Amino acid sequence: MIRKLRFGSLTLTALASFLVAAPARAQFTSDVQPRITFIQERQEGQQAALRGNVRPEARPENDRGLVPENLPMEHMLLQLRRPPAQERALQQFIEELHTKKSPNFHRWINARKFGERFGLPTQELDVITRWLESHSFRVNVVYPSRMVIDFSGTAGQVRRTFATEIHYLDVKGEKHFANMSNPRIPVALAPAVVGIVSLHDFRPAPMHKMHKAWPQFTDSAGNNLVAPEDLATIYNMNPVFSAGTSGQGQTIVVIENTDVFSTADWDTFRSTFGLSGYTSGSFTTVFPPPPTGPNNCSDPGIIPNNDAEAILDAEWASAAAPSAAIQMATCADAGPTFGGLIALQNLINASPNPPAIMSISYGQCETVNGAAANAAYSSAYQQAVAEGVSVFVAAGDSGGSGCDNGSAGATHGIAVNAFASTPYNVAVGGTDFSDSYSGTNSIYWNQTNTPNFGSAISYVPEIPWNDSCAGVLLSNFLGFGPTYGSGSLCNDQTIGQAFQITVGGGGGPSACATGTPSVPGVVGGTCAGWPKPSWQSVFGNPSDGVRDTPDVSLFAADGLWGHFYIFCWSDTANGGKACTGDPQNWSGAGGTSFASPIMAGIQALVNQKNGPRQGNPNPVYYQLAAAEYGSAGNSSCNSSNGNAVSITCIFYDVTLGDMDMNCLYFDSTNLFNCYDPGGTFANGEVGVLSTDNNSYQPAFTATTGWDFATGIGTVNVANLVNNWPAPATNLSGMWDLRLLNSVNPPPGQVGETEFTFDLDIQGTTATTESLSNNGLQDHAFTNSVCSAVGSNFNATMNGDFSASPTASFQIFVDNGESYSMTGGLSPDGTTVTGTNVQYNAASQNCGSNDVGSSFTATLFKPASGTYIGSFTPDASGQAFDATIILNEDGNFNLTGTLTGSGNSCFSNLTINSSISPSIASGDVLEFFGTDSQGNQAGFVANAGGPSGAEGDTMWANLFVTAVVYSGACNGQTYTDAPFRKVSHSHPGRKSLIIPRRFKIEQESRER
Repeated sequence: MIRKLRFGSLTLTALASFLVAAPARAQFTSDVQPRITFIQERQEGQQAALRGNVRPEARPENDRGLVPENLPMEHMLLQLRRPPAQERALQQFIEELHTKKSPNFHRWINARKFGERFGLPTQELDVITRWLESHSFRVNVVYPSRMVIDFSGTAGQVRRTFATEIHYLDVKGEKHFANMSNPRIPVALAPAVVGIVSLHDFRPAPMHKMHKAWPQFTDSAGNNLVAPEDLATIYNMNPVFSAGTSGQGQTIVVIENTDVFSTADWDTFRSTFGLSGYTSGSFTTVFPPPPTGPNNCSDPGIIPNNDAEAILDAEWASAAAPSAAIQMATCADAGPTFGGLIALQNLINASPNPPAIMSISYGQCETVNGAAANAAYSSAYQQAVAEGVSVFVAAGDSGGSGCDNGSAGATHGIAVNAFASTPYNVAVGGTDFSDSYSGTNSIYWNQTNTPNFGSAISYVPEIPWNDSCAGVLLSNFLGFGPTYGSGSLCNDQTIGQAFQITVGGGGGPSACATGTPSVPGVVGGTCAGWPKPSWQSVFGNPSDGVRDTPDVSLFAADGLWGHFYIFCWSDTANGGKACTGDPQNWSGAGGTSFASPIMAGIQALVNQKNGPRQGNPNPVYYQLAAAEYGSAGNSSCNSSNGNAVSITCIFYDVTLGDMDMNCLYFDSTNLFNCYDPGGTFANGEVGVLSTDNNSYQPAFTATTGWDFATGIGTVNVANLVNNWPAPATNLSGMWDLRLLNSVNPPPGQVGETEFTFDLDIQGTTATTESLSNNGLQDHAFTNSVCSAVGSNFNATMNGDFSASPTASFQIFVDNGESYSMTGGLSPDGTTVTGTNVQYNAASQNCGSNDVGSSFTATLFKPASGTYIGSFTPDASGQAFDATIILNEDGNFNLTGTLTGSGNSCFSNLTINSSISPSIASGDVLEFFGTDSQGNQAGFVANAGGPSGAEGDTMWANLFVTAVVYSGACNGQTYTDAPFRKVSHSHPGRKSLIIPRRFKIEQESRER
């Protein structure tokens, strides 16, 4: 093949000098001006406090003294802060990623690109890491995102460096350690540092509530509960399953800090409830390592009670997407750092790309989590969605009282789960069924079960999940009047105390994502919520300027009205039940920790049908909800309609009930968000959570449209999947444009002209790609008398697909030449062909204009996969077999390995792209390999062949030319070694191009 020895415009001879310098490209290249360049010794004394980073439990009454100086503080995470302009650019980029008309729509980037574009400048990272090392900390990992540093030391080092002591605490009989004051750092570092994510060992709570063991299906006594088959009936999953969409090819990651008690529980759950017939479904456990440095993710073993969370997450994600691969990513808690956060960081910073869907069922309220930890989760989710990951998080299990999870009464006012309140995740709330309240059980449940223990007949009307005596439905059902005052259910001396509990679906406004509360654990002081994202606009959502939760909800009740989830958790020593015999004897529970993995499973169905990655699904959820609810709501989609609800609804609007919690005085004088008429700290009378202490403004009620109790509402899965916006035709990639001679070519044109360029097109949106700044020509335009050999010119490429399937291109050379052409796009979106190329000469000296040349433009996608073949030396030497594994990150940057058999020249090479992009000309790859001794070889791989065949856009074959540049085989060459693809590295993945560097090439080819 004519181009077999080219590296773009480079020859293999010229490549030798390039490879010598190539390793330097591994350095970060962010062009953001650093805010800090060095720390002088005298500046160490000028310190700034990292406020909002002290646990409310770190009080004198809990203090048990200093920990030993040598207490290990392993894998602390330093959360960094990018410059404000860079933060605005990232937010704009994420919005464009989720805006269909944007040229950046769904053009996800990987962790390395994320760091280069939106991470700290190299100089700032260097200053911070050197500063940590100067205080004898061990820097373990600087993550590719360039936003987090993993470092280790001792309590003594923390005290001396960050000016805060680590003390032992005794909190209600539990032993802990924590910092007693806000850490401090040099003022010079403050612009780039948010804080240390955690200096304590308090762990977030799993979002599930165990219930006494009764069946989650209809039993002989007539109780009406829920099995996986019921879930599919109620939320209309069956039409999707019947159409062949059940999660095939999708991976759902559940984030944990424990192992499951027994992986056999997952199999038992599936076989008992009729899911094992979906044979592609699987469950695996991974301990994701960091991208570099010492391993910070060790096997956590079994953590009692948390292992219940892990298995229920895996089982119910599989119930929603039974053919999906369920992957539990788990890391041990590392001293002060939650293992789930380590797992999350390692996954989103992995190469080439993280899994597309994640679910997190843990939480902590914003005021307690602290400013640094709040920033850590927001930053991690922000990076995740830029990589195309959909993150689902349990909204919470304590109504609007997020800081009083499962207590006898809310004392800290209104608060939300910090893990769920960021603008970059889906917060999943919880509902219950209203049939028991309305006495309509027989309408919605059969009296007998199917073989898979299903008994639901149809959709069942819903209410907010609420176990508290402050709930108006429970109060009315038991014959009480107002939910507040001495005559209320909460204050009834006979049965009221049994319902004094803060358990229900979580929700509320973000209020203390940043800043510091003046009262520990209570919103106030300098607290501020995350700003409201642009997509959170739908009828019912308040104009409060902050992020509101939840977004959507699903059934999550733990049995107050006779309904809750059943799952197989055989850890009998810690509260589980043997998973044998009748499932009515298995474990039962509720919680938004069920709703989150189920919603993640639903997203897997969406992704399977509509595209492998969706990033943050919320913009689409709210777009669909806004269309359904309009400006006044949609009565036909009211959940209370039950089986009469419209079959066209995507969301069921929950309008009956509330999630109000009972509340108490915080101390002898303070009452926070608690309406308690007649109550005092001394008399202990119970109030109800309210947005106003002086009047009854319950927090919060279900209303028409969006509300804090259930968000948009619950879902009709078939309608959600089938109404998801159709994926845009992905025309982004490396286009190889070839102009053929016309009957009357311009003077001097002697052969076919080829241009190769990156083009970023989404759907039918008109898109222009200007290459004028970096499309420099470094060799002759041999087809034109206007361009002398060795002349340099810039070129501009405009591509327009707005009239698809008709596409047009225009090429402008700054010597005055131009080309314009229009052709038809093939149905598969891979080629554009036409016969009306117009060439416009720069001047009379350039010959005449011409119309009529034909052209073909071919789209080449990234080449990822495993190739097997053999190398035969051009000179003397022994032939040998080899395996090449290529991974492209979506930006035409190659990594991988080349392993040879029986030849020291290619025994084991690590592959990287030699230049960016790695595809220099549509069907030509460029990369180099380096072995453990630093010996290098350069490679050109053609998708065509030595016979001059045109390139294969699917890269089924490679013809590899190689030259060794160092080591014992220095100078050895191999030409057109044949390789064939035997597997794809990432089936179904769509890779998009980031327009960072563009190249246009011309060459003359003899007929």
